[in-house]
Amino acid sequence: MRFDVVTLFPEMFHGVCNESILKRAQDRFLIEIHFTQLRDFAFDKHRQVDDTPFGGGAGMVLKPEPMYRAVRSIPRRNHSRLIILDPAGEKFSQHKAKSLASLDQLILIAGHYEGFDARIYELADELISLGDFILTGGELAAMVIIDAAARMIPGVLGDENSAITDSFYDGKILESPQYTRPRNFEGMIVPEILLSGNHAKIDEWRKIQSLERTQKFRPDLL
Repeated sequence: MRFDVVTLFPEMFHGVCNESILKRAQDRFLIEIHFTQLRDFAFDKHRQVDDTPFGGGAGMVLKPEPMYRAVRSIPRRNHSRLIILDPAGEKFSQHKAKSLASLDQLILIAGHYEGFDARIYELADELISLGDFILTGGELAAMVIIDAAARMIPGVLGDENSAITDSFYDGKILESPQYTRPRNFEGMIVPEILLSGNHAKIDEWRKIQSLERTQKFRPDLL
């Protein structure tokens, strides 16, 4: 799968995309991540990509010409989707991450400043929001979407069951509690059932624990 990001700050992605699972996925040619610097498509020597809004108002607005040129420069695959990261969009979820992972290509437009010239929205197949809060720019949202979608691509995780047992994988409940060595840490003891070797009973215990944990921390999911 190919990920493309149109951004003013590609350097922000280097740490996230060149470490851990995303790095290994790229090394194994399971995903590609490309960045398009919006300023490279400005018309003037100052590489200006924003301007004051018509009608007045605070802040600067991203201009349509550089954005259209930048998007049109990206090679498109057959099953691609262009998404603008915007507070008006659909709230991102695990279900959406699984859906996006089935594509050949995902193009993400990361905004900045006071937003986009309204004509830029004509480029989008859809809008996505991380939630009802404000970020400095769309870059952080793009990182989250790339990571969440990449995890759903076959072969990216070392153990395919890792994704299936994650919280929200099925869109319903939280993951059950996990334990490792030591068995007894400061009087806190690993539940005996996990040491029994009876996998059917362990699975049943985990389902019950998932429900109880969801009831305690996220009852809205139930």
